Amino acid sequence: MRDVTVDNITDVFTGYFGKDTDPRTREIMISLAQHLHDFTREVNLTHDEWRKGLSMLEHAGRITTPERNEFVLFSDVLGLSSLVDMMHSKPDATSSSVLGPFHVSNPPPLAIGGDMKRDFEGPVLLVEGQVRDTDGNAIPGAQIDIWQTAPNGMYSSQDPDQDIHSFHGLMTADDNGEFCFTTVRPVSYTVPSDGPVGELLEAAGRHPWRPSHLHYIATAPGFRSLVTEVFPDDDPYLDEDTVFGVRKDLVMTYHTRPANEFPDGLALSGSVNEPFLYVKFDLILSIDDDT
Repeated sequence: MRDVTVDNITDVFTGYFGKDTDPRTREIMISLAQHLHDFTREVNLTHDEWRKGLSMLEHAGRITTPERNEFVLFSDVLGLSSLVDMMHSKPDATSSSVLGPFHVSNPPPLAIGGDMKRDFEGPVLLVEGQVRDTDGNAIPGAQIDIWQTAPNGMYSSQDPDQDIHSFHGLMTADDNGEFCFTTVRPVSYTVPSDGPVGELLEAAGRHPWRPSHLHYIATAPGFRSLVTEVFPDDDPYLDEDTVFGVRKDLVMTYHTRPANEFPDGLALSGSVNEPFLYVKFDLILSIDDDT
């Protein structure tokens, strides 16, 4: 019988993998064990600390639902989500950023020029953009999944007073790759802090705030899907996003324009009687190397 010790437990674990193990699985699991064991020895992890960590994971499992994924939120606030995003972003395409735990599947169609603001209070925001490839060519018919928080700082899946598809829409770009919609200006908000992620942030002395942003998932045949979010340059939390999602190329500027400059042909045409905000932000997709 082999004697397992503090010093050789990683090697013993490694020996459990046979020649039939998938090579990538073996690489990941062995590296995970090595780093986890080294971490445990480095900080001299106690039984109470070990139990606390397991308790937080158990709590995350209990409160995770299809509408709220606490494990994704853990990944976000630990910087893991953003690290994976940055490692696999293409330098000549729009940077990816965190999906977040509140994306709603199967959003309703949103026509070009359509409106997501509905009856919500707040300044009208007109958003325009074009989906292009890395050579500057338009991508006709690209699909853009768009979502954001309501003016109360909550996503629809968090707020029982909102329709589940409030501030969600799926738009198909036109033949020139262009898209356009109206909404209300997003607001800064806090990530949920009533669960184990909140415990973690409090223990670390960190705040739960995120800068305001618009979410996009842009897809087109032959191109890598882009999951990203874009941020206004005047948000007070731009440099201290609790999930580390801000990238330099994802920062935009809202411009204030008078009501008489609101374009015709949009869902809100004729009903904008006050200055509105305007931004143009293009999405650049890279070729999918796996196709």
